[in-house]
Amino acid sequence: MPTYDYRCDHCGHEFELFQSMTAKVRRKCPDCGEPRLKRLIGTGGGVIFKGSGFYQTDYRSDSYKKAAEADTKKKDSKSDSEKKTKKDSDSKPSKSKSESKTKPESKSKSARKAG
Repeated sequence: MPTYDYRCDHCGHEFELFQSMTAKVRRKCPDCGEPRLKRLIGTGGGVIFKGSGFYQTDYRSDSYKKAAEADTKKKDSKSDSEKKTKKDSDSKPSKSKSESKTKPESKSKSARKAG
């Protein structure tokens, strides 16, 4: 359940109220009794993780972060070297698929269809 901030337009009294999201907005000021209470728009609270029950890996150590960064750099350098070897192989002429087929196979297929 959230905590809401309220302020009275009549007397200026400000307070926080812990209430359900489905609860109606309060209108009557608890200080002066006038029905001029307004709910303020707040920024909300941040999530706070306390206690046990969280994974140890949620909070990485500096040594882990440095090792992970070094590993990422290794992967990047490997991918760069793979790109270079790929470019070298692309520059060499290779046989196309149509050149690799032999003509006797294609004739035998057409001969089978005719016969």
